[in-house]
This record gives sequence, C-alpha cells and structure tokens, in this order.
Amino acid sequence: MTAHPVIRGLTAADWGGILALEREAYAPLGLSEDQAVLRSKAAASPGTCFVLRTEEATVGGYLLALPSPPRLPPTWGRAEGGRVVSENLHIHDLVVSPLLRGRGLARRLVGHLEDAARGRGHTSVSLVAVGGADRFWAARGYSAEPLVAVTDYDAAAVYMSRSLRPQGRLPGLHNTPVLSPPHSRS
Repeated sequence: MTAHPVIRGLTAADWGGILALEREAYAPLGLSEDQAVLRSKAAASPGTCFVLRTEEATVGGYLLALPSPPRLPPTWGRAEGGRVVSENLHIHDLVVSPLLRGRGLARRLVGHLEDAARGRGHTSVSLVAVGGADRFWAARGYSAEPLVAVTDYDAAAVYMSRSLRPQGRLPGLHNTPVLSPPHSRS
C-alpha cells in the first residue's frame, strides 16, 4: 500500500471498504453494526466523515463523526433519526487497516477531524473508547468521564471528551490565546 494515503470525505463507492474494516475491527468485540446504522451516522453529518484512500484506490481507514450533545453519545446499534445541532462532535468510529497501522494515520485522521470540527463551530469532541483504546485517546488529550453511562457498549467502554476551545493565556505575550497542544501529524 502507498506510503501517503489521502484523507477525504467519504463517497458511496467507499462503503464496501468501510464495512470490511468495521467488521474486522469491531466484530471480535461484539460491537459490529450493520450497514444501515453506519450509513445513518454518516448521513447525520457528511462533512465530518472521512476516509483514508490509498493510491491503489482502497479504503485504508475511516472516521465517522456526528453532532451529539455532550455526555449523551448516540445510541450504539441504532440508526440516527436525523441531524442534531450541537457544539459537541462525537466520534462514532475510527479504524485504520492493520496494513497501515504504526504510521500515525489515526492521529492524522483525528487531527483532520478536529480541524474540521473547529471550522464548523464545534467546541468539543467526544467518543466512547472500546477495546482498550482509551490509552490512545488519552495520549491525544481526551479525558475519561466515568460518570457518563455507556451501557450500549461493553463493560470496559469509556466515554471521553476533549475541549477544542482555547486553554488560557500565556503571561507577557499580549494576552495571546493558547490553543490546545498541536496535533502530531505524520
């Protein structure tokens, strides 16, 4: 596979690859969702759903995100009923092909999404980490919120979130806002 996959919005032609990656990642955890559910999540916010495309024109990864009120994640396994307006953007799925892992592509997808979220006026991003992924997310500035119930998922699932708002001001620098730490992009 190519060394430089491209991140772009998903199209109808991407769904076969998305579904294959989703099954591979989530079926072993008992968390695979059917095509109609995944398509409804993407349809709720097409501008915040992305794929990694390789030169071979294959889907090497994807990220589905949709607006959802803070601390109220979309229901797992249930199709979305329509669009929701919220300052919070919820990452429903993030998967990178095993053949492309270890290259920082998941970080690139997350950074791309966070940039898009800021551009759309979202002030926070949330997710439900499964399968031990909370360590990955914590390294990206996401904090666990243990009081948020995520009963639709497995017992080890963790609701996490991250603010996209400025984090304060540096003293002596003309009150220039300090933004969240920059993303490590590869």
